[in-house]
Amino acid sequence: MTRSFLEVDDIDPARLAALLDRAAEWKRDPASVPRALAGKGVAALFEKPSARTRISIEMAVWTLGGHPIYVRGEEVGLDTRESVEDVARTMAGMCTLIAARVFDHRVLERMEAAVDVPIVNLLSDRAHPCQALADLLTLREHFGRLDGLRVAYVGDGNNVAASLAFGAALSGVELLVASPESYELDADVVARARNLGGTVDVTGDPYDAVRGVDAVYTDVWTSMGQESERQQRLQAFAGFTVDEALFKVASDGAVFLHCLPAHRGEEVEAEVIDGPRSLVWAQAANRMDAVRALLVDLVEEAG
Repeated sequence: MTRSFLEVDDIDPARLAALLDRAAEWKRDPASVPRALAGKGVAALFEKPSARTRISIEMAVWTLGGHPIYVRGEEVGLDTRESVEDVARTMAGMCTLIAARVFDHRVLERMEAAVDVPIVNLLSDRAHPCQALADLLTLREHFGRLDGLRVAYVGDGNNVAASLAFGAALSGVELLVASPESYELDADVVARARNLGGTVDVTGDPYDAVRGVDAVYTDVWTSMGQESERQQRLQAFAGFTVDEALFKVASDGAVFLHCLPAHRGEEVEAEVIDGPRSLVWAQAANRMDAVRALLVDLVEEAG
């Protein structure tokens, strides 16, 4: 059992299912949420800004009775003013957990190696595991199950897609990923998900991926830090917009997911994301419910 959460497959299927059970239970009955972090601090280090991630981690810690401490990257100057290891040791000396949103995944690995408190990945260039937890919680909440669902991810095979692949593999969800050439989900990610027992298929045709699925998921084509590639990406992703025509080839009861922020008219049309089958706002709210259950799980595991 790992004491940190750097990627979804740091936990096994049983632990994932239990975590989602707790998240759902506490969401239904807020009075049952334990004060598991009473009198404890959680450092939340943000090299990259975010609305949903910051709000979800702060509210999760607060509702568990703890104190979230928001730290901007420039305040500590990782590897410029102070080494990653020294920053982590300072935080670990006063906080029960360290949560971090970073540019380079290796920063999280260095933190984990340097301290004994759990490290939570709030986003890195390789993974977005807390988002995947919220995605799974949202799907289970809507369909009443995860095993056997079919989800199509249309767009960049990025960190969101990678974590979704691992989460799908651990929960029995079949994932189909459609991306343009040179932007596919990394072959190592596909192999790793399949080694977990998952069904992950990749294609260059979004219609092939979406046909008959239970959910259609997309993300922005140009993520933070890729602004210089914007025009190149707009050209490469032409034809990959989730519009009404594409969404119609999904199953009759299909839902739409997006991790946000969204660029209407690029990766998704307004009619889809703002339509009656969009779950994006429930998905965003579930970020807090999912991470709250995760924090308690990690604190219990750490003893």
